[in-house]
Amino acid sequence: MLVDGFGRNVTYLRVSVTERCNFRCQYCMPEKPFSWVPKENLLSFEELFLFVKVAIDEGITKIRITGGEPLLRTDLDKFIAMINNHKSGLDLALTTNGFLLKDAAQKLKNAGLQRVNISLDSLKPDVAGKMAQKDVLAKVQAGIEEALRVGLKVKINMVPIKGINDTEVLDVLEYAKERGMSIRFIEYMENTHAKEKLKGLSGQEVQNIIAQKYHFKEIGRVGPSPAHLFEFDDGYIFGIIDPHKHDFCEDCNRIRLTAEGMLIPCLYFDEAMSIKDAVHNGDVAKAAEVLKEVLRNKPEKNKWSDDDQNETSNRAFYETGG
Repeated sequence: MLVDGFGRNVTYLRVSVTERCNFRCQYCMPEKPFSWVPKENLLSFEELFLFVKVAIDEGITKIRITGGEPLLRTDLDKFIAMINNHKSGLDLALTTNGFLLKDAAQKLKNAGLQRVNISLDSLKPDVAGKMAQKDVLAKVQAGIEEALRVGLKVKINMVPIKGINDTEVLDVLEYAKERGMSIRFIEYMENTHAKEKLKGLSGQEVQNIIAQKYHFKEIGRVGPSPAHLFEFDDGYIFGIIDPHKHDFCEDCNRIRLTAEGMLIPCLYFDEAMSIKDAVHNGDVAKAAEVLKEVLRNKPEKNKWSDDDQNETSNRAFYETGG
């Protein structure tokens, strides 16, 4: 069992397999050149897997593959199969922008992937293009339909930004609902890599928009999930992820591993420790030691709480998958 310094049981590992992305979203990395980390700087899938095995054996039960855009990493399905073959029954998921998903969905499903989270910030081609700085909508929607066809569970993520896509909250919600997909509205997380002067809708503002058309009740947070859940009268459930609320971190069960081997205890904080030397040398004991040291240093909360509204993170979310 993995327990941090505040007594929280850590069961969830997010593994970034690349920091590269084929989008340049306004709220993430709009000005970053289309470049990539040299291959020799990245951990191989075998090295990543060595650490993942350590984490699973110590108590990790949920693994999410992230990026950047993880589908830019060749043979991702083989890495997923490694994990699934080591221990079946894990909650094995992928976060993607969906652009390359149509051609990959069946292979991912066959490898053991269970779920995908797909970013969908607009149903209007011009707005989606403005958000991603690329013509993306048709291919993303094709990826969504293929994921559903092959039997993957699909959850939609939307980041509502004032003046860009804030008028589409109901449209995107109904698109997800009609297809039996979950949806999470994510408050914009202030960071130094985003476009200047962006303002996101608050969770309460999202609720107010939805309440204009639908009646719903609050369920609240379930277990360590960061989402506040709400239920329509017909049973459909949507969620809001609001890192600015005081209880966002109370039951945090997550740690993050970057493609270059940095183990990060908290999405906001810049502090991290490297497992690169340990996995290069096949030193399982050292990898386990680093894991436990990172857990000891895991902070109690991030700095987006209600008391720190002006805080801005230096964390590059394209390195950690958000």
